[in-house]
Amino acid sequence: MGHSGKQRLRKPKKQLYAIGIGSNQPLSRRLGPRAIVMAALLELDRKPLKVRALGPIIRSRPLGPSTRDYANSAAVIATRLSPAALLDHLQALEAQFGRRRRRRWGARTLDLDILLWEGGPVRSPRLAIPHPGLAARAFVLEPLRAIAPGWRDPASGLRIAHLAARNARARRTEHGKAG
Repeated sequence: MGHSGKQRLRKPKKQLYAIGIGSNQPLSRRLGPRAIVMAALLELDRKPLKVRALGPIIRSRPLGPSTRDYANSAAVIATRLSPAALLDHLQALEAQFGRRRRRRWGARTLDLDILLWEGGPVRSPRLAIPHPGLAARAFVLEPLRAIAPGWRDPASGLRIAHLAARNARARRTEHGKAG
């Protein structure tokens, strides 16, 4: 008799995501790319997100037409947000840091990418998980290997540690041929 007929709604389970973080455009004289990445890592640890692991911040060469080096890192976060909702949240954070979406691979104050999701692959007009450039980008793989070496890329089936080692080998071979 104590049953009122109402069902309690359950909150969605927290899920893990790997996030790539990059910056190569200062906001001010005192807030350069490395400081922006550090500030972004702090923002990723505020509700509705919770940082589970932080990767090292590394320096990398830019892709495309930009001439400024990047500060890059990665984080593993937990959240109840869906992939699409997390993308919206990350893009709002980018905007808070002055990100303007003008041209592909241009200079940017902050770039936040969903690299992996424990829920598996996602394909939509707005979002691709795993990130399409994941396997080829050392500036993503190196920080991610430090915090999630065993996470598997669903596209290749390989662990992050294996992808990073394969990428490093390819870069060494490429540099050997150039010399």
